[in-house]
Amino acid sequence: MESKVEKAKKAEVVEDLNQVFSKAGSVVVAHYSGMTVAQMSDLRARMRAQGASFRVAKNRLAVRALKGTPIEGIAHLFKGPTGIAVSDDPVAASKVAAAYAKDNDKLVILGGSVGTTALDANGVMQLATLPSLDELRGKLVGLILAPATKIAGVVSAPAGQLARVIGAYSQKDAA
Repeated sequence: MESKVEKAKKAEVVEDLNQVFSKAGSVVVAHYSGMTVAQMSDLRARMRAQGASFRVAKNRLAVRALKGTPIEGIAHLFKGPTGIAVSDDPVAASKVAAAYAKDNDKLVILGGSVGTTALDANGVMQLATLPSLDELRGKLVGLILAPATKIAGVVSAPAGQLARVIGAYSQKDAA
């Protein structure tokens, strides 16, 4: 009886992970050996703040969950005590994991994926240096609005110059 319940629970975990891997914008796989509960809670809180999540799953279940997903190629990373950082934003999980690994040497990034592309540890670190989607959107809006303000300035400048010239002629005629 107990083994049936355990098998059902494992199947549920595999199904949940499969859904997460299928929908993820990015996945980062890291070793977390030696981290305390407080450190793990801090990492999870940082991930949540950026719209990402960090979880620990048994390697066999994670590898099984990867089958049939676009990121099946990262299955070789699941050896030892691995944690999985996942986000919809292609950059968020990488940014938080890289920043945390820089401060805490017990979190070692092994690799991951963005979209359907598998990355090694250096690839994840490089991905972490890219701006997030929100930052890119902000820059894009700024670029779109900049020409509009410049056009308004250029259009109003001749009218101002014309007014100054007319004002100068009127003062000259008055004198």
